[in-house]
Formats: sequence, C-alpha cells, structure tokens
Amino acid sequence: MRELNETLTEAVLDPILARDPAGPRITYYDDASGARIELSALTLANWAAKTANMIRDEFGLSSGARVAVLLPAHWQTAAVLLGCWWAGAEVVLHADPDAELALVTVERLAEADGIAEVAVLSLDPMGMPVRELPIGVTDYATSVRVHGDQFRPHGVGCALDGLSVSEVLEQARKSAARQGFTAEDRVLAAGTWDTPAELVDGLVAVLAAGASLVQVANPDPDAQERRAGTERVTARRV
Repeated sequence: MRELNETLTEAVLDPILARDPAGPRITYYDDASGARIELSALTLANWAAKTANMIRDEFGLSSGARVAVLLPAHWQTAAVLLGCWWAGAEVVLHADPDAELALVTVERLAEADGIAEVAVLSLDPMGMPVRELPIGVTDYATSVRVHGDQFRPHGVGCALDGLSVSEVLEQARKSAARQGFTAEDRVLAAGTWDTPAELVDGLVAVLAAGASLVQVANPDPDAQERRAGTERVTARRV
C-alpha cells in the first residue's frame, strides 16, 4: 500500500475546503442541555489548526508522538482529533502510559495519571474554562485560543492506534461506501467514538466522503424525526 505524504487531516479536509468551505460540516446537538453548535469546514479547520499549534508549540510534541484522546463524540473532539492528526500525532483512545499528552474531560482526568502532559476540555458550548484544575494540568479552552489558526505540518506519523494515514483513510472510504455516504449527504448520528472502528465509521468516513455530520448527544427520540427534517438529513447512523 502506498503511504501518503499528507496528514489524515489534510487528506479529508482539503477536498472539502476546496469545494465547500462555508457550508455546515459538523452540526452538534446535546438534547440534555438544548445546545446546538454548527461549524463550517473553515471553522473546523481553524480549530484544528489552533489545536495542532498548541500540541507542537506549547507541549513540544513532534510528528510521531502518541496522544491519548479520552473524549466523547462532540464537535470539540472532532477539532482535537483533526488537530492531533495535523500535527502528525498518533491518536489512541485509551489511557496509554506511552502517550506524551492526554486530552480529557474532567470526569476522566484520573485516567490520565502518569501521562506527562494533560489538557482538560470543559466541552462548554460557550467555551468556558474548567475551574480549579490541579497544578500542571492545562485548560484546553484557555490555552488553545491564543494559538494561530493556520498550521504547516512538519511530518506524518501513525494516525490511529498503530494504523498509518493510508490505512485509516482506506478504512474510512470503505466504511463510507458501505454506509452509502456521498458528498451530498447530511448524516444524522448519535453513536460514540470510543473505539477506532466507531471513530472511523462515525466521523472519519463522513469527512472522507465529503459529507456533513449532524451529531447528537443524549438523543431525545421524540426530537429525531423533526430534526431530520430541519437539518435536511439524507442518511443516518443512529
């Protein structure tokens, strides 16, 4: 298999940015809180660039570093993952003692014990920081906003749990074909991204197809049909 010289983020986002930078790319709902956040491809890329710059410049990680991402299916998680991949980092979805950085929620902070660098995400819809973090733990929302929204990658490592960029991209394209996703689709989903297979099927496949994602947390069954019409959903992964 021919290995790519581009990061996974470039492979999935560049075609979308060239075709439709301003259209909705990820629309996130939390039915428990009533939150709705919508990001274009350009906004998503800006968040990913800020994250990649933070990983490289603030934490000093280079291509090939391992980053533990212990986060739920959320629009900020998508930005974090794309930032990690843009920085050439390998994402693992568990508390890996060999990871150099962990990106976690407060609820999972204890799982990052022993990892050298830790950043906590509040996942607050208004971007509020986490209060009273332990000394040495970084608040993602406070830190990421000071970094630049353009990024120039300096290398490509493994992408996801030992898989190369080419392998993840191949799996994502096969998944998109199996699920019938095209660049014209709005995909409604409520699944988790807790395993590599779930992450590929639920996020990377959507982006690799050029589709857009409507991701719902704590879904209210009574709201789903109405939402499918409002959001012009054409495909489902629920």
